[in-house]
Amino acid sequence: MALNDLLGESKIFAKREILSPHFIPQKLVFREKEIENIEKALAPALKGERGRNLFIYGRTGTGKTSCSKYVTNEINDLPNSKAKISYVNCRIYNSRFRVLSKIVSDHLPTYAKRGYGAVDLYERLVSWIEEDSKILVIVLDEIDVVKDLDDLIYTLTRINSDIRAGGVTIIGIANKISFKEELDPRSLSTLYESELVFSPYYANELYAILKERASAGFKHGAVNDDILHYIAATAAKEGGDARFSLKILSKTGELAEEHDSPTLTLKDAESAVKAAESDVVYDLIATLPEHQKLVLYAVVLLAESGGTYKKLVDGVDTYLFSGEVYNRYKSLAEGLHRPPKSERWYRNYVAELEMQGLIASFESGKGIRGHTKLIKLLYSSKKTRFVLEKDIFGVSEGRKPETVE
Repeated sequence: MALNDLLGESKIFAKREILSPHFIPQKLVFREKEIENIEKALAPALKGERGRNLFIYGRTGTGKTSCSKYVTNEINDLPNSKAKISYVNCRIYNSRFRVLSKIVSDHLPTYAKRGYGAVDLYERLVSWIEEDSKILVIVLDEIDVVKDLDDLIYTLTRINSDIRAGGVTIIGIANKISFKEELDPRSLSTLYESELVFSPYYANELYAILKERASAGFKHGAVNDDILHYIAATAAKEGGDARFSLKILSKTGELAEEHDSPTLTLKDAESAVKAAESDVVYDLIATLPEHQKLVLYAVVLLAESGGTYKKLVDGVDTYLFSGEVYNRYKSLAEGLHRPPKSERWYRNYVAELEMQGLIASFESGKGIRGHTKLIKLLYSSKKTRFVLEKDIFGVSEGRKPETVE
């Protein structure tokens, strides 16, 4: 495709940005009840009162971030509100200091640039809240990836004890409910929170979402219902992920445009599914907590070396003893000077990785060391290894880190 074609008007897209998973529409369909619950949690803040902290859970693509941003945008549009909002993407701001810096930067940008430490930022934030009894609403998206989460929770909840007027309300967004089990009991006891769980979308709901976005994002007649139903059904099978469905739809349009076609085709949609599946899986791997990455890396290394036990069904699949995966995980953690987690935590990590669809596990039958759990990697070991090594060790493809020699 020539540069002039790229710069010219698209035959396919009308408003490409509407098809982005990050676009917040004026109305979020099938999430009215969840939006109402978030609004109820934040209602006290609008009256200058401390609200109850809210923790939102759900798989990727279930609308957690969109609904939270929708409500906070509503609050920002209200005149004379004492509620001040800080939205923090913890994937980027992944430590207590970085989160505090982001919050102070949102509301006191000149102060934040002066190179102060965490204690100074905290004290300035407290003073700013007390000035006129503000209520600070802090939205921590992907809170479960913060490295020093206990320190962050303790610091933010302590503000309410240290101030004479005003307060802080926290909205935490996480992909898994179990992340709270990693918190220190003292941090957990200070939260005083309510919970909201977002369930996956059904195929008919995904179809309606795609239909609405497609009608505004594509030129008239560019996409038909058969394509939308196919994408919706595919995304529903993959866990009801609306982001995934929108990625497929947008990619299908891009492929049609590359072929200089005025309409989206099923063949392009099928190709888009394969590309989106790869992107989603490797995005998911990059967002795993550190110890889950190490467990998955142990699975990858053992899968490549064959492990101890090979299941002779089709002569291809390799199944690993859970015990040998745990031992390999421990050696990896120790090599990185990280204290290995207990077997109980390891079992939780295996369950989380299985829930994310990265591995499969099952209990063996009799005759294989009695009853033991067997684990299988579900994606390409080469690509999975590349993503993990780049993320954990900062190495490029083809270069082995010393810790795994």
